[in-house]
Order: sequence, then C-alpha cells, then structure tokens
Amino acid sequence: MSAAAVAKVQEVREISRVERIGAHSHIRGLGLDDNREPRNVSQGLVGQLKARKAMGVVLDMIKEEKIAGRSVLLAGEPGTGKTAIAMALAQALGSDTPFTCMSGSEIYSLEMSKTEALTQAIRKSIGVRIKEESEIIEGEVVEFQIERPVTGTGSKVGKLTMRTTDMETVYDLGNKMIEALLKEKVLAGDVVTIDVASGKVNKIGRSFTRSRDYDASGPQTRFVQCPEGELQKRKEVVHTVTLHEIDVINSRTHGFLALFSGDTGEIKSEVRDQINCKVSEWREEGKAELLAGVLFIDEVHMLDIECFSFLNRALENEIAPIVITATNRGVTNIRGTNYKSPHGVPLDLLDRMVIIMTQPYSENELEQILKIRAEEEDCEISKDALSILAKISKSTSLRYGIQLITTAHLVCRKRKATEVTVEDVKKVYRLFLDEERSTQLMKEYQKEYMFDHYAMTDADNEEDKLDDSMEVQNDSTSST
Repeated sequence: MSAAAVAKVQEVREISRVERIGAHSHIRGLGLDDNREPRNVSQGLVGQLKARKAMGVVLDMIKEEKIAGRSVLLAGEPGTGKTAIAMALAQALGSDTPFTCMSGSEIYSLEMSKTEALTQAIRKSIGVRIKEESEIIEGEVVEFQIERPVTGTGSKVGKLTMRTTDMETVYDLGNKMIEALLKEKVLAGDVVTIDVASGKVNKIGRSFTRSRDYDASGPQTRFVQCPEGELQKRKEVVHTVTLHEIDVINSRTHGFLALFSGDTGEIKSEVRDQINCKVSEWREEGKAELLAGVLFIDEVHMLDIECFSFLNRALENEIAPIVITATNRGVTNIRGTNYKSPHGVPLDLLDRMVIIMTQPYSENELEQILKIRAEEEDCEISKDALSILAKISKSTSLRYGIQLITTAHLVCRKRKATEVTVEDVKKVYRLFLDEERSTQLMKEYQKEYMFDHYAMTDADNEEDKLDDSMEVQNDSTSST
C-alpha cells in the first residue's frame, strides 16, 4: 500500500513539473519556413517579421560554429517581444548549443566581483565537443549465470553468453561486473553494450527474436535487432561540456560537487589559463572542437561602465560566444557616469553591435498572442472577451492583458462555468488597476498618502512661473 502511495506521489510531481507554465513556455521556435522567411503566426510567435528574419540570420551564423565574438542588440518598447525572440532562438538552437540567459542586474552580488560573474556567464556559453574512442562489447545476452558460494561468504562468479548475427562468445564475470549487470536488470534476450574500460553497462532494448515470448512487457519496452559483426568493436563517443563546467571540476577549492550545489565562487585565472591551453592542444590534435554558444543579457542598460569595458574586451577574445542583449531604454545615462548614450550603452560597444528593432503590436496581433496564451493556460475564452482583452492590451500593455487572462479564468471557475465571458473580463478589469488608472488614482487622492509628490511638483512649477514673471517685470523696468 505504501509503495503504491509513493509511486502515485512521484507521478503527480512529475506531471506538475512537465505542465509548469511560464511567461514564455508557449514559444517553440522562431517560426521560420525552409527559406528562412518568417510566418505571421508560427511556433508561438506573432508578428515582428523583420526582427525574426534578422534573428534567423543570427541563427544560421551560430549553426556555422565558426563565427564568434559578435554582438546583437534587441531594442524596442516594453512588451514588444524582445525576450520572447531570444527564447525562440534558444529553442531553435536545441539542447546541444550552450545558451545562457541572465539579467543585467544579476551581476551585482556580494559573493563575487562583477567581472567574475560576467566571465562565468561567458564561459557557460562556450561548449567543448570532446571526441574519444572507446572499446565496447555489443550484443544480445543469450545466458546469464551467477554462482554464489555455498557458505554465503566470498565473491560471486558468473558466466555471460553474448552473441551477434555472426558470432557467439562466453565471458567469465567478476563480482564488479555481476553487480553492474544486476543493477541494470539484464536478462536473457536483452541487447546490451558494455564499456571495456569503465565496465559501464547500458541496456539498449529487447531483441526481436524474443518479441513472441510470453514474458510480461510494458509499453515502454523497446525491441531492437540483434547487432551484426563482431562482439568487440571500437566506437566514437562525443561529449559536450561547457568551459565553465571544466573550470569548476578543475578548481581544487570546489571540485565537481560544486556543479550540483551551484556554489562555485570565484575561480582563479591560472586555472582558466591552463584549461585554455589544454583545450587548444585538444583542438590541434583533433580530439575536441569549440562550440560558440549564445549569451543573452536582458536589461543590458543595468550594466555599469566597468562591465561594458569588460564586455568590449571579452568580445575581442578568441574564445568568445555570440552576445545578444536587450533593452527598452532610449537615450539615457550610462550607469556609473553622467554621460548620455543611445540605449544606455557606450558608443564604442554600440559600434560593435548590430541592432534589431522591435515594433509595437497591432490590435489584431495582440488578439493572436492572447489567444495563444489562453490555450497555453488551458483557458477557454469567448471571441467577444478575447476582443475586449485585445483592446485593453492596446490601451494599457500586453503584459497587463496577459495577467487578466489568469484572473478572469479564476473568476469563471468560481461561478462554475467553463468559458470566460465579457462579464468576467470586466469584473477583473475593475478589480485590478493598470498603470494609467493607478497614476490617476494617486493624483486624485494624493493628500491621503504620506509623501505628496504631485503637490510638491505643482508647487515647484508655480514657483518657477513666479520667478519667470518677476524676471520679465525686472527686464521691462530696466529697459524703461
């Protein structure tokens, strides 16, 4: 009974993990066709055709694996899909290409310096594809026998009979190999691979010759053909790791356990230099190749002048990823200085960037986005309610409109209905204020609050007007 309860709890946890809904969980890719032309609505993205087409060029550039140290700036108003396009790029690249996502404010930490945080982010975005040849035994298990001592003490011995379509061999097994086979629950009829160097056993599936047996097999059982050729063969294995993972493993103060705890701290530059030399040797010998990934920095205007200088230098390095940044600022101060610059980025770094602009969404596009989000959240919504939400999003913001989907769905469920109607949207619109209505409320009831900012501003404006009028009067009297 208890085992069944534990299995049920694990199953529920697994489902909740899979169905977790995030801000950009509806995005599956850039939505481009075979000619790299963007579709209007595809893979969760709507509109922004020019920006998506430009990002398609960046995608091709990354997949070439030969170009690095480039920088792209996504610039546009808030809520125009800058982060969504970056996430779409990550989905299009797949799991093999390293993609690191961070916010500009993440680097301000007391645990490590700003340059160390940026260095770790850069090295997380660079992959090393290591190739190595290993000797393996691959075949179908014909018989697996274990001989245990009668006294119960001492090591176990056994015999393993394996075959391919061309040959059959009997192997004598030691205690360690028997434990590895028992751990994988290897039975007669399984097709397995055994690494000769490490003794690691990997069960591929059941042989097709056993598919007609009356053994109990679940739907997850995989049937495969019996291997051909010799039992013992050499196979090339490819591992992809990031430079940061190699740094952590070779750092004596932390070791590989820091990969699991996440507490890496600062890593010495000497360790990184030695790793860079070793990776260069592997590349010359053909054992490894560098894989230029992507570092995405959202809210890049939050970086200060020191971080921008470090990025400027890091982009010139031989080992550098493609850096994609995003900002919603116009001409503003560079953090840490009194100088103004477009997007809050210094001009020397801005020269190195190609800028992709995002445009505000039309009402029709907003309706399409809201419809996709409603489907993602399993919310049935009427056409009229969707149209009202699109108008609200147009006059306020897209993020506010998306928030109203969830709240309206909760109101709908409370009245035990299945479809969100206009009345539900109106109710939550009255309950939750947007930025403009909140500001208007502050102005109306400003005297009720602790700090009367608007009254002070009005008083300052009156003083300025009075000073201006006094200056005009003084000028007129002096001229007469």
